[in-house]
Amino acid sequence: MFSRTKSIGIFGYQTYMIEIEADISNGLPAFDIVGLPDAAVKESRDRVRAAIKNCGFKFPVSRITVNLAPADRKKEGSIYDLPVLLAILKASGQLKADLSDCVTIGEVALDGILRGISGVLAMTITAKENGIKNIFVPKENATEAAVVEGINVYPVENIKQLFSHLTGETLIEKQPPTPIDTKAKLRVPDFCDVKGQLAAKKALEVAAAGGHNIILVGPPGAGKSMLAKRLPGILPDMTFEESIETTKIHSIAGILDSENPFVSARPFRSPHHTVSVAGIAGGGTVPKPGEISLAHNGVLFLDELPEFRRDVMEALRQPIEDGKVTISRVAGTLTYPSSIMLVAAMNPCPCGFFGHPTRSCNCSQNAVHKYLGKISGPMLDRIDLHVEVPPVDYNALSSNTEEETTAEIKERVNKARKIQQERYRGTDISCNARLTPDLIKKFCVLTDDASKYLELSFEKLGMSARAYDRILKVARTIADLDGSEVINKNHIFSAISFRSLDRKYWNA
Repeated sequence: MFSRTKSIGIFGYQTYMIEIEADISNGLPAFDIVGLPDAAVKESRDRVRAAIKNCGFKFPVSRITVNLAPADRKKEGSIYDLPVLLAILKASGQLKADLSDCVTIGEVALDGILRGISGVLAMTITAKENGIKNIFVPKENATEAAVVEGINVYPVENIKQLFSHLTGETLIEKQPPTPIDTKAKLRVPDFCDVKGQLAAKKALEVAAAGGHNIILVGPPGAGKSMLAKRLPGILPDMTFEESIETTKIHSIAGILDSENPFVSARPFRSPHHTVSVAGIAGGGTVPKPGEISLAHNGVLFLDELPEFRRDVMEALRQPIEDGKVTISRVAGTLTYPSSIMLVAAMNPCPCGFFGHPTRSCNCSQNAVHKYLGKISGPMLDRIDLHVEVPPVDYNALSSNTEEETTAEIKERVNKARKIQQERYRGTDISCNARLTPDLIKKFCVLTDDASKYLELSFEKLGMSARAYDRILKVARTIADLDGSEVINKNHIFSAISFRSLDRKYWNA
């Protein structure tokens, strides 16, 4: 006898419909799974056999062939256990139910209990897009699946419960839609705790408003990490589309919170400097998302940047530019989105006091050059804002003057980001940092004074073409924060001042 059930395949960031075909025929007893299964899929034979017997059903003593179609795409993971089990029960005549409008996914334990899996949100979205009305998922993943509207999500605890539902004996209650809070409150330190550092605070505000990359350079104890850790509080609110995209990546990586499975706050990823290239860009036999993709629509913070391996830093160059990372393996080529805001912090030398106004540096000139040389020119050129974080003096630390709060800064950032969203409506551009060369010409309109000043600065400072574009993007953001439609000389001056630090240290 023959039967067919439906499931969803997942390969990296890609999801697609899968048909599980089961055929039971006469012959020597055997149980084969075909259709390019990996080791985890092949092992489902033993899990399914044990689960069928332990749940009181009869495992067919016949020749069983299960095909995962399309057969030319690699199948990986334990997500096919449940649909394979149902296909066998249906082919053997033990289950009489119409499964044409159903998708089932889940790992089956030996006693028939369903275990949670990764990537459920992405698979539920695909099921809905293909016109599927019902999806059966492990109870552990039901809250995550119910984020998607327009499809019935059924939480399944075990095989017996699902069998009773499909035969109409005892129905499973549908999972209620998961409430979505698009403005989650983050528990992050407030900017009002940071004394002084007005220039660095302003630079972070510009970076947050336009989605620009930024590097903070200064001696130990100046407050670089302190400032960076407060950045999430002023990042603009995520749009619903951005939240879905980010949640999808975190679902595939299996790092979603089961109680709050919707990512409504911009990610802030801070990997240790010992991270590998695969850890930062993604990797594995079937590549999983790396830190740069997990930070999609958010921030990737690299503290002590020169301590990261050179190959790790260089692996960031293309994804920063393109907004996506492509990983090629024998199993296939995958592309993950990586539209991030890179925030880096570093000391100016090994001891940290090169250029310090009061403390002397113990490093040799060669040691300083070697340390700064760990950051390549092309990498530095891709960072829009180069900001010096000087040591804070006693008067600033002991001052009773109230500093600006995170809420006040975020209000200006949100206002500037809304201007950008309106300006770029109908395009795939979300912020000024993502402007393409043709759109720079259209939207970065300069006054005559600003144009002359930029021309003079370009020749005097020896800027690259990339630096020219990035100065215009930063100037556009500064103008948005200023509420100006055109970019004037002051906006250009501020943008250039944020790129002058490399000439102090790297050309010293």
